[in-house]
Amino acid sequence: QVQLVESGGGLVQPGGSLRLSCAASRSIFSINAMGWYRQPPGKQRELVAGVTWGDSTNYADSVKGRFTISRNGAKNTVYLQMNSLKPEDTAVYYCYIESRVPAQVYWGQGTQVTVSS
Repeated sequence: QVQLVESGGGLVQPGGSLRLSCAASRSIFSINAMGWYRQPPGKQRELVAGVTWGDSTNYADSVKGRFTISRNGAKNTVYLQMNSLKPEDTAVYYCYIESRVPAQVYWGQGTQVTVSS
């Protein structure tokens, strides 16, 4: 069973930066896309950023210009560089990897990001 292990969350002041990482426990073949969702307190989970195997990216409007998603295909790892963080970015962040064969979505366990002074 593939597990996604996340790291890099924590407490940061407004305007600060964090870098999240997500690595698969073993190789995943035929990856379609990788990315990050988040779930703020009391709200539904929302897409933050995604990247396809062809390196097309998409971002939530609220994070455009501040967050950057990247991946290391050889290591089945996806990153999220978060700059100019705001209190409203506070959430549990979940990474995902979507594979074609088998058709499956793998999820990380979640990492807490808290933006507060």
